[in-house]
Amino acid sequence: MSGLVTLGEAMAMLTSPIVGPLRHAPNLTLGVAGAEATVAIGVTRLGSRATWIGRVGDDEFGRLIRMTLAGQQLPAEHVLTDDHAPTALMVKERRTGTRTRVSYYRTSSAGSRLRPADVDETAVRRAGALHLTGITPALSESARDAAFAAAETARDADVPISLDLNYRRALWTPDEATATLRPLTSAATVVFATEDEARLLVDGSDPAQLAGALAELGPREVVIKRGGDGAVALIDGEIVTVAPRPTTVVDPVGAGDSFAAAYLAARLRGDRIRQRLDDAAAAGALTVAVAGDWEGLPDRGELAADTSDVTR
Repeated sequence: MSGLVTLGEAMAMLTSPIVGPLRHAPNLTLGVAGAEATVAIGVTRLGSRATWIGRVGDDEFGRLIRMTLAGQQLPAEHVLTDDHAPTALMVKERRTGTRTRVSYYRTSSAGSRLRPADVDETAVRRAGALHLTGITPALSESARDAAFAAAETARDADVPISLDLNYRRALWTPDEATATLRPLTSAATVVFATEDEARLLVDGSDPAQLAGALAELGPREVVIKRGGDGAVALIDGEIVTVAPRPTTVVDPVGAGDSFAAAYLAARLRGDRIRQRLDDAAAAGALTVAVAGDWEGLPDRGELAADTSDVTR
């Protein structure tokens, strides 16, 4: 069984423990965040191998990320240390009981200095899948080039490419995102998107139409993530709906990455479409019931359990 390779930026994360404006927080909790790293951790917890490629600074935040990824069984050789730039920082506050607000401090960060030479072509060629997001190419020109270089290597080696559009408005404009994400979507085998993200590239009045329009760009598997309303997938021309799983939302950040991780782990195992989607929905429900981006990612035993447990 071949594993997953992904690349991007991991960040240190400061989280307020209270509900309300950050300025009133008496202290902050230190952790690790990053979409691609979260997916890699999720795939590993579900029994498949995963490799994360990225840069961290030669600072305490970078050492925290290294320690965290190593503790989650991710290989260390592709976690590169940049001596000339700091590790990026993410600050998360619960502005209300139902709304989380995130601020990024990642301009000129170590992660933004990712470049094509950092991408291990051998690792990509041997992978069972390459996972990219719309975040990495938004960080910088060199990071964008790294993402495209990885995609080109994967295509040359017939390695399936997974792409989560993951649009971040703080990083680039809709027009910039569209120009970059369209060719990546055309190269991808699997695409994950919310409805709003899908509309950056295609038109459609409902999830099924959006999935169909994205599929016309090239991918064989398109999953429209709808949060608490489940998901709609178009797999090899067939529409499959995914019912939402009941849960108590403690922290919504990381749900989409957990969904993608479980889907890709099941795909790497060769599971059928329905199993992939069921695992993805269950993983998302379990993840949002726990504070933190990746801490609530389930293992295979938890996925097999009744997910109604998370509401008790």
